[in-house]
Amino acid sequence: MTLADNIRTIEARLPEATKLIAVTKTKPVALLQEAYEAGCRRFGENKVQEMVEKQPQLPADLEWHLIGHLQTNKVKYIAAFVSLIHSVDSLKLLQEINKQAAKHARVIDCLLQIHIAQEETKFGFDEAEAESLLQSPELETLANVRIVGLMGMATNTDDEAQVRREFQSLKQLFDRLSLVQRPNVRFQELSMGMSSDYLIAIAEGSTMVRVGSAIFGSRN
Repeated sequence: MTLADNIRTIEARLPEATKLIAVTKTKPVALLQEAYEAGCRRFGENKVQEMVEKQPQLPADLEWHLIGHLQTNKVKYIAAFVSLIHSVDSLKLLQEINKQAAKHARVIDCLLQIHIAQEETKFGFDEAEAESLLQSPELETLANVRIVGLMGMATNTDDEAQVRREFQSLKQLFDRLSLVQRPNVRFQELSMGMSSDYLIAIAEGSTMVRVGSAIFGSRN
């Protein structure tokens, strides 16, 4: 199977409303170019430095998604071009994204990362923290960010029932928070599902799957 075959196979399984984010971390630019030629237009990177190095070497119509943990001091490097930040896990980070977006006269779309896994290593808000952020008065001042949904990572386990339960809980939270009415909150994206569990995620309502090894093969 070629890389283009892998992409076609995955896209054939996705509902029309679900977007494929090709996870390109650690992959060389030549492979990204190949994925682009096969029709991929959304690339997900974990590390700011890697994204900043690759972005100028690839076509301008690509969407760059930051899917890894983001430190506030790194936001300035991607603020000019990032399409969506999946991993907002604090008000402080949101405020920094707003500040840097304003310098480029942009509004940057963001997802709140929710901690749904039974693992301490994952970042993210719990449900109550996400809810209180969306109700907080500070949000009024952030005109250069837009919160467009949620992201979560299921536990890394072979227990499909557990993964399904975690995705269901995230979808329920997404539906509940979708009712929040603020000028810069417009829920439309639910980013959940990776190479090992994206089929479960789309069955549970994901609108974005982040797929790396199923496209590019296992990590280098």
